Amino acid sequence: MTSNTKIWLSSPHMSGNEMKYINEAFAHNLVFPLGPNVRGLEEDIRKFTGIAACSCLASGTSAIHLALIILGVEQGDEVICSSFTFSASANPIVYQKATPVFIDAEPGSWNMSPELLGTAIWDRINKGKKPKAIIVVHLYGMPARIDKIMAIANHFEIPVIEDAAESLGSTYKGKACGTFGEIGILSFNGNKIITTSGGGALISDNPEYCRMATFLATQARDAAPHYQHSHIGYNYRMSNISAGIGRGQMEVLQQRIEKRRENFLFYKESLKAVKGIRFLEEPSADFYSNHWLTTILVDPELTGGITREELRLYFESQDIESRPLWKPMHLQPVFANCPAYSDGTSEHLFDLGLCLPSSSNITDEERQKVVDEMKRFLIRL
Repeated sequence: MTSNTKIWLSSPHMSGNEMKYINEAFAHNLVFPLGPNVRGLEEDIRKFTGIAACSCLASGTSAIHLALIILGVEQGDEVICSSFTFSASANPIVYQKATPVFIDAEPGSWNMSPELLGTAIWDRINKGKKPKAIIVVHLYGMPARIDKIMAIANHFEIPVIEDAAESLGSTYKGKACGTFGEIGILSFNGNKIITTSGGGALISDNPEYCRMATFLATQARDAAPHYQHSHIGYNYRMSNISAGIGRGQMEVLQQRIEKRRENFLFYKESLKAVKGIRFLEEPSADFYSNHWLTTILVDPELTGGITREELRLYFESQDIESRPLWKPMHLQPVFANCPAYSDGTSEHLFDLGLCLPSSSNITDEERQKVVDEMKRFLIRL
């Protein structure tokens, strides 16, 4: 049996303020990848994160690609990357004809294991290949143990790119995710905590990195009255219209963070008596997660044999969208031949994990339905 209205995993949520920026762009014929909305959104992001500089781009993926170029990653290099993530974290490494080296998650945060990171770097160096960069992901809004990761990276003098696509508004020890490494990246895809429809940003405390990103993203046109190019460029700049959507979204970002965190607390409290369900929680007071998605582990040994996939399919029959956790990159066919340092953590998480509907515009009734249906299926109410 299905309902008339589907409950989505993470749907866009407009503030109502976007149109004033969009209408202004149309009124002044500023319908191109430059203009006041782009500059305004960059300033909004700088103020919110406390970062020195920002370049708004077409996607988070393009931001990672440009970050690798800026840091000098070339054909034949190796780049360390979180394995437990979406493929967009790793794909740009291959764009540069470099090789990803995948690092498994640690159980507490589900993010890159500092211990395995140290092991991998020593091993790559012993094999004659010092990694050129490290891409660490703050997954599902949960910060990585970024202080330990930065200490290791600084010891070996390897620059860090923070993939904060899912963690805008999350902090570690009071500092914004994306602001610890040489370069941070953000995503404003339609399912993120705020959206520009499609879009992303490269942020850094080194303004030169953002200047280079903007230059490369606008086809690397030299300063000349004619079209002259001394570098290969890309069509990666965010449009002024998309940036207008983003400016309207930034006005309500704190509200969106609070609602996503409220979703997590609601699910946790409502399901505390259900056996076999465990949530990804902040490991300590150092972690502040935006809880972009509320995620659970479903242990069939405690649910009477019911698996994550059976629960997902049941939700689907009730018009409730849920999703398995990311399949680790070192298990993906396209990366099968890449080096990986794994202890089985992310494989275990993938086998048991599920993302629950977490939209900031989910209603109380919809959240209650998710809880009621989960209880009905798991404990046969």
